[in-house]
Amino acid sequence: MSSSGTSRQKDHSIQSAQHVHYPFWFGGSASCFAAAVTHPLDLIKVRLQTRTPDGPKGMLRTFVHILKTDSVLGLYRGLSASLLRQLTYSTTRFGVYSELQETFTTARSSPSLPSLIAMASTSGFLGGIAGNPADVLNVRMQHDAALPAAKRRNYKNAIDGLVRMTREEGWRSLWRGVWPNSIRAVLMTASQLASYDAFKRVLLADTALEDNLTTHFTASLLAGFVATTVCSPVDVIKTRVMSAKETEGLLGLLSKTVKQEGVGWMFRGWVPSFVRLGPHTVATFLFLEQHKKIYRHLKGLDE
Repeated sequence: MSSSGTSRQKDHSIQSAQHVHYPFWFGGSASCFAAAVTHPLDLIKVRLQTRTPDGPKGMLRTFVHILKTDSVLGLYRGLSASLLRQLTYSTTRFGVYSELQETFTTARSSPSLPSLIAMASTSGFLGGIAGNPADVLNVRMQHDAALPAAKRRNYKNAIDGLVRMTREEGWRSLWRGVWPNSIRAVLMTASQLASYDAFKRVLLADTALEDNLTTHFTASLLAGFVATTVCSPVDVIKTRVMSAKETEGLLGLLSKTVKQEGVGWMFRGWVPSFVRLGPHTVATFLFLEQHKKIYRHLKGLDE
């Protein structure tokens, strides 16, 4: 078969796969599996972004410090909040993105890259709002052990945290940092989901790779790199707003941060962010593709 014939066959295969209507919750489920694998890396990233001047510096020192003070279980502090976040945030953003893709995909053409970015941005914004309460809890529970004993919140789990936050701080505390979080979710989803689809298309159309594990791994790793770089500044601000005990305006926090740390704050924790987000992105898309593969097999849609 000629290369052009192979390319047309691959394009037809991609579009056929896109026209399968997958369950809305697949993205959230895949993200939960990924979160369970990468949670220790996320914990280290949060500790580095919120560390005090006398706190441990660098990934390795932070990792050793957590092991010494909290044992191995300390690496999974806040896991229940992380899973709740994925069930709300990721289920919404992946689900809405998939529905929009299906709506605007025809038998003859797929959405362009700008269209994918617009769809992903919309999905991310909705996901950021839906997942904000769990995201606040996630940051707080991961940061808790780094605080002095007298200042720790000591939430037992995500549900206990939600109840106590509402009782002790009012329902508005659940939406602390919702705007920087939503902006981050827009950037994350646009740079992660849209770039994954774009990289996957290029790999399938312009290389000898097939729609298999190698392609999924390569596209997701590249998407993780893009997402980490794009989201780093907002991620740092979001983490600091959510972990703070007192309410501080976003502009005030930005002004103080730039004055004290210069522009370097924007990429503080980039390496641990990529070390966490890279594997998380890879794991999420690998789990998601396997969800879809199993679903097509069960429905007899492999061909």
